[in-house]
Amino acid sequence: MVRSPRQGVSVQRIRVLVVDDHRIFAESLAAALAAEQDVDVAAAGSAPAALRNLDRAATDGRRFDVLLADADLAAPLLAVPAQGAARDGVPRPVPRDGIALVSGLRTSHPYLRTVVLADRDDPRRAAAALQAGASGWVAKDCSLSRLLAVIRGVLRDETHLPPALLTGVLRELTAARKHRSESERLVESLTPREREVLRCMVAGLGRKAVAERLFLSPHTVRTHMQNVLGKLGVHSTLAAVALARRAGVGPVELETPAAAQSVPVP
Repeated sequence: MVRSPRQGVSVQRIRVLVVDDHRIFAESLAAALAAEQDVDVAAAGSAPAALRNLDRAATDGRRFDVLLADADLAAPLLAVPAQGAARDGVPRPVPRDGIALVSGLRTSHPYLRTVVLADRDDPRRAAAALQAGASGWVAKDCSLSRLLAVIRGVLRDETHLPPALLTGVLRELTAARKHRSESERLVESLTPREREVLRCMVAGLGRKAVAERLFLSPHTVRTHMQNVLGKLGVHSTLAAVALARRAGVGPVELETPAAAQSVPVP
């Protein structure tokens, strides 16, 4: 937030970015918010455009405080990574919807408060938005005063949900925690070697690559993979990877080509 003197009074201004692929909606909402004395607002019509706006603002020292993202934000048909979206030179993938955008921003712009705008009440997706890092879920047809109250509230670290969604969202979050606990219990049943194999599976390595990495025969790796699937109670590698991620199991670290080819200099 920035302070702006107006008629001799220091006003704490809030910088808001509206992201919606329905350009008319985004610009109309931005115009309505801009009428407020303490709000500076911009609009973006896609996730790549939003990332460019956020990165440019951060570089200029005028970063946004709150992002309002359409829950059903569509990814471009030709998903071209946003220019300048990754400061290390590696483009970030284009988010597939507003909730995915929020999830990515939790790491790249941790200071940003995010609110998801939705066409309809959906406890499951609202819970997913909160898990992704959103501070609020608001109906697109809510009043301007309600939206402004949410914007100001999330800057005070409040979480905002429509009252009608509260019970359903709590139920979804409770179920998700229970599901995670069960997944963790199943992963704990694996032997240390089987967990190594599972982490290789999470990294997307095939049987031959796993064998080379762990110095095992392909037949032994096949046996380990079958044991992993059996103990996790799933029937495919994709299902095993999904369960592993729910349990917080990350992939093994893979060598980059540069690291693999580097030779120590005496």
